[in-house]
Amino acid sequence: MAIKLTFLGTGTSQGVPMIGCGCEVCQSQDTKDQRLRASVLVEINDAKIVVDAGPDFRQQMLREKVTGVDAILLTHNHKDHTGGLDDIRAFNYLEKRATQIYCEKYVEDSLRQEYSYAFAEVKYPGAPEWNVHIIDEQPFEIPSKDGSEAIKVIPIRGRHFKLPVLGYRFGDIAYCTDMNHIAEEEFTKLRGLKHFIINCVRRGRHISHFSLEQAIAVAEKVGAEHIWLTHLSHQLPRYEDLCAELPPHIRPAYDGLTIEA
Repeated sequence: MAIKLTFLGTGTSQGVPMIGCGCEVCQSQDTKDQRLRASVLVEINDAKIVVDAGPDFRQQMLREKVTGVDAILLTHNHKDHTGGLDDIRAFNYLEKRATQIYCEKYVEDSLRQEYSYAFAEVKYPGAPEWNVHIIDEQPFEIPSKDGSEAIKVIPIRGRHFKLPVLGYRFGDIAYCTDMNHIAEEEFTKLRGLKHFIINCVRRGRHISHFSLEQAIAVAEKVGAEHIWLTHLSHQLPRYEDLCAELPPHIRPAYDGLTIEA
């Protein structure tokens, strides 16, 4: 089963550059330093799966020329990961079907508040249409469009300060963002990876995200062939400078980067 993952966005909640900031990272002309909000597109067989749909979702879909999405997996309920869900209306119109969303119950509760019009019994014309599937730490399957083997997804439990969040493993690729803790028992789900993607917001301890030092320590414990850092802020060095100080198997991801397993 071939898997292709595209980084739709690799920035923290405010993106990079941050509004009004004049630091050297925010002023960098290197496109690898220009980061939309964190999200990935996973392509398996004929299926397209998006993890998180933040405020930049529309721009990300247009940039990657995505014409349909089979499922959206949400890691948690923060706005930088759910703020673009209204834009699935375009896919509803083009594909003449509802979008499948997979998330925890507390995330659905938040969506019902933020997007009450999408859950109304009588919807106004053009409102987004989605079917919500409640998940937890247990593996689940996403049906394939062509009737072939379903896509197995393994959730990874983490903590975002006190908030429970989920990462996801697809085959030999795992994506974990917005975490500052992964329970010891979850590391068994991360064995044998080719690619491990982990959030890293800055140097030094942060209340709800792994620091650069912590992310490297977790990554080394996982032991994947390739480690990719995401959810990066402007408080980290520019892309080229950060690459220069990291070991060869650990690299900052950048928007538009694709990896395969």
